[in-house]
Amino acid sequence: MKNKSRRFVLTDILYIAMMIVPVIIGIVIKTMTRPVGDGVSITGAQVYFKIPMPIQDLIISESQINSLIVMISVFGLCLYLTHGLKTRNISKRQHLAEWIIEKTDNMVSSNMGEFFISFSPFIIAMLALSGFSSLLTLLGLYAPTSDLNIVGGWAILVFILITYYKFKCGPLQYMKSFAEPVALLAPMNIISEIATPVSMAFRHYGNVLSGSVISVLIAYALGNLSNLLLGFLPGVLGDIPFLRIGIPAVLSIYFDVFSGLLQAYIFAMLTMMYVSGGFPSDLYFKRKNRKIKN
Repeated sequence: MKNKSRRFVLTDILYIAMMIVPVIIGIVIKTMTRPVGDGVSITGAQVYFKIPMPIQDLIISESQINSLIVMISVFGLCLYLTHGLKTRNISKRQHLAEWIIEKTDNMVSSNMGEFFISFSPFIIAMLALSGFSSLLTLLGLYAPTSDLNIVGGWAILVFILITYYKFKCGPLQYMKSFAEPVALLAPMNIISEIATPVSMAFRHYGNVLSGSVISVLIAYALGNLSNLLLGFLPGVLGDIPFLRIGIPAVLSIYFDVFSGLLQAYIFAMLTMMYVSGGFPSDLYFKRKNRKIKN
């Protein structure tokens, strides 16, 4: 029994390490590779190295590394929450895991219908990946959601899912959908179809990036204002940016926490709306019943 308990605790420690160690490694990499500069600097993801490829070099940047960090950490969190599941006398972590699953299932079923209940793992994975990616800025790391390439990849994946479910009634029905309600609107419907992943990517990317930029600019302005108003203080006191103490942290609650989590929720809601809205459920079930009768 003691060996089993010891093994259980060691496994828990391993899962906790999976959540923490990747983030520590990311901070170390950021510290060691960050270029030295004076003043405010607003740049994109830092490029670590390039892998030569036949058509175009494969760039490995902060975005890919930090995305991998988030995925490993979220995977460790999932393993930790689901470790030691029981049917009786369940632990607090199992309560939390069941609560997350229940809330996600309710959200998916209420927004997409019971037919799409299997979408729950995809939606919660999207929420976790997007939310935790945005929260990396609290640790001084570059948020992958501030990179259009990352969010654009998510939007393309969602677009593939939308198209897949629109094809459920066959290619002919998919082509006919562009001529609804009248054939004259076909060009506008085609543009709208293409604009879906573009708008999803730019909405998420733009809101997260703008929050990070505003936070940096405000912190820089408060530092200069502190030097201007309190620079007359003797010794090292004049060099301390007093106005940067506390105020940027309060603003970060909105720009880094609330806004980042809100954008993750909006992206998930748009995914559910576009996938379920593009699925011709009535025609699909009629077609399915017809096949069963035949």
